[in-house]
Amino acid sequence: MNPAPIRWRLTDLQPRKGDLRADALEGLSARPRTLPSKYFYDATGSRLFEQITRQPEYYPTRIETAMLQQHAPAIARAIGPDVHLVEYGSGSGRKTELLLEGLDGVVAYTPVEISREALLASVERLARRFPAVEMLPVCADFTTAVPLPEPARPARSRLLFFPGSTLGNFERAEAVGLLQSMRATMGAGGAALVGIDLDKDPAVIEAAYNDAAGVTAAFTLNLLHRLNRELGADFDVGGFQHRARYCTRRRRIETDLVSLREQHASIAGQRFDFAQGEAIRVEYSHKYTDADFAAMCAEAGLRVAQAWNDADDWFGLRLLRAA
Repeated sequence: MNPAPIRWRLTDLQPRKGDLRADALEGLSARPRTLPSKYFYDATGSRLFEQITRQPEYYPTRIETAMLQQHAPAIARAIGPDVHLVEYGSGSGRKTELLLEGLDGVVAYTPVEISREALLASVERLARRFPAVEMLPVCADFTTAVPLPEPARPARSRLLFFPGSTLGNFERAEAVGLLQSMRATMGAGGAALVGIDLDKDPAVIEAAYNDAAGVTAAFTLNLLHRLNRELGADFDVGGFQHRARYCTRRRRIETDLVSLREQHASIAGQRFDFAQGEAIRVEYSHKYTDADFAAMCAEAGLRVAQAWNDADDWFGLRLLRAA
């Protein structure tokens, strides 16, 4: 009698608490002060982000999901059968489900996600939904080099999936570096499917990052709660305010935590003094034109093989291959 198959196996490269401490101390010591947005995604942050995607002002998830449904046959034709699907920043995996349904015979799925709780929850759900697909989750920071597990059955090619316009969270040089890494990871004959948020009316963009229900504000402020919980910091979270503004010149949302008064906080015995109105930069979210994005891809040794936009040109999907 054959043993029951292993449904999935986890590669756990989750960043250590020391990484969070070092990055927080470095960022808060800089001028202007910063905190890396990748640390938004602990268990609480991941739950709050899922709530953000359901807010009426937050258009990217709604539009991208509809586009994946609409263009699934064209994407499947372009990719071909028997792929190893690799996703950066997989979150809940809801969009991935559409790809797993639409592609022809996915061999394996490797989500790379920094939040262990979100990763395990999504893989458990997808393993039940797609029992024929080998699940090879990796808990890691995808912005660093991540060794990918090989599926038991060889795949014809790799498809890297990078939805949600997460690429826009990186400044240009970092984004180009990430695209170069993706080019190396996809290998010969591979491809990447990337979601990009397109430049549009600033009022529409700003509303998406300042929802009326205040979920995005809670998500941003949770970063300070996390420092308190995990590092024993003593931030008065109520003394800071979420602020997200669109910089037209740089075509990006700039998200800050703004000190509402003179105050101080300590982490690992190091004290930080904040003036009233002083900001901690916690995230960028760049918006692209076709020319911007094509130029970045070219710099990374990639080309846009196929492109899809929604009817209003608010959001785009781009299929990338080696130049």
